[in-house]
Amino acid sequence: MMIYPKLIIEALNTVRYPGSGKSIVEMGMVGDDIRIAGNRVSLSLHFDKPTDPFIKSVVRAAEAAITSRVGNDVEIAGNIAVVTRELPTEVARPVLPGVKNIIGVSSGKGGVGKSTIATNLAVSLAAQGYSVGLLDADIFGPSVPKMFGIEDEQLYIRHDDEGHNLIIPIERYGVKVLSIGFVVDKEKAVLWRGAMASNALKQLITEGDWGELDYFIIDMPPGTSDIHLTLVQTLAITGAVVVTTPQQVALADARKGVAMFMGQQVNVPVLGIVENMSWFTPASHPDEHYYIFGHDGGKELAEALNVPLLGQVPLVASICRSGDDGVPVVLQNSISGEAFHALARAVVNAVDNRNATLPPTRRVNTH
Repeated sequence: MMIYPKLIIEALNTVRYPGSGKSIVEMGMVGDDIRIAGNRVSLSLHFDKPTDPFIKSVVRAAEAAITSRVGNDVEIAGNIAVVTRELPTEVARPVLPGVKNIIGVSSGKGGVGKSTIATNLAVSLAAQGYSVGLLDADIFGPSVPKMFGIEDEQLYIRHDDEGHNLIIPIERYGVKVLSIGFVVDKEKAVLWRGAMASNALKQLITEGDWGELDYFIIDMPPGTSDIHLTLVQTLAITGAVVVTTPQQVALADARKGVAMFMGQQVNVPVLGIVENMSWFTPASHPDEHYYIFGHDGGKELAEALNVPLLGQVPLVASICRSGDDGVPVVLQNSISGEAFHALARAVVNAVDNRNATLPPTRRVNTH
């Protein structure tokens, strides 16, 4: 049988690319370099990427189709070259290009008031004249919307000059806020697998219309999880603030949190420790201190780990009540409000010192 290019094309037209329902001819995978010399046939097949899992199986199917169509005398085995197409590389958009400092507020365990600290820290920084954004990254327990009194707010999208969709943060008390709590039913539990939660978090970060910010505060989930890994992979975090109470159980978990950030793989500077619920002060007796959860546990942990103690915040009923009412206590002229203003000033000083003495943090690359 005489071999000619049309016969080869007809044979290759019977080879389907897996999962597409189309032949490799229809998909334009057959090169225009079919060569015939006697019984020897050579050609090239083009794939989008060198990691295509079907390269070997498609090549074998093409060899079998040509042998079946032309005959066993055809010399095709080993004569099909694999070519990887040159695809245009998409230029990645910079993440938070207008943000100067990214501060992660973390805790080793839940229930230590981490979100209260993050909320009042953000509001205090805004009150001091800084431009501030707050991301509620506690995907499975978002509480920031309630603390800001914006649970029922609706998110809106705008298009930038390049046609990208941007999520417009809700602004309250001078702080730009985004939370997964805005897009889920607040009466129902968030039942998401880790990958889905991480993707939702990335979207809030990369597609949020954050603009120019002096401080971007992240209310992290408690503990150490894949959400933390997503954050350090997505962002170069300037530094972390670790929240604890004075009790030993909380301190043990806080120590693990500090170790996570200071570990060689993550390598995020720890700006310091905040000891929350340091003592109870009755409203009628503001000078009295009752050490319900222990005395100076956070201070001692900071000394042991050689990190700053950023502040000690008392346990006062007005802090809880203000959070429930959506009006952060730092807005009040009170002992509690001043404690949070002092904390914010300490964080600013810690960030300035970190930036003056350490190189910029790098995003974590994991394999």
